[in-house]
Amino acid sequence: MSVDVAAIETVNQAFYTAIEDADLDKMTEIWAEDTLEGKVSCVHPGWSMLAGRAEVLRSWALIMANTTYIQFVLTDVQTTVLGDLAVLTCVENILTAGEEGESSFAAGKVVASNVYVRSGRGWRLWMHHGSPVLQSEDEDEEEEAERDR
Repeated sequence: MSVDVAAIETVNQAFYTAIEDADLDKMTEIWAEDTLEGKVSCVHPGWSMLAGRAEVLRSWALIMANTTYIQFVLTDVQTTVLGDLAVLTCVENILTAGEEGESSFAAGKVVASNVYVRSGRGWRLWMHHGSPVLQSEDEDEEEEAERDR
C-alpha cells in the first residue's frame, strides 16, 4: 500500500468516525475548502446535490443533530490515486437506531464514492456521493436469519 493510499484511507475512516461520533469539528477539518475553480459537493442518499462547503457542512450538522445512533462497517474499499486527486469507493454497511427512546435498529447499504484532493493540510474530502442499495426480500430474509443465529 502506498503512502498516499494509506493517508487517504486514514482520512476516510476519520470521516466515518466523525459521523458516528457526531463530531462536527472533525467533519469541518476533513472537508476541503471551496476554490475559485469549484466548490465541494455532497449527495446524501435520497437528497439533491449540495454544493459549497457551508451548505455541505450545514447538512452534516442537521444529520448529526437528528441521528441518535449510527455505525458504519465499510467493505469493498477501493482507492485510486490520480496525482493530487484520489477516488475511494466503498460499501457502507449501516446500522442505525430508531427514534429517541425506541430500542429498534435498522440496517442498510449505501454505495459511496469519496473524492479526495491533496492540499497544504494533507488529503481533504472534495466530494461525497452515497447511493442506497435496494435489497430484495430474499436478501432481507437472509440477513435476518444470520442475525438470529
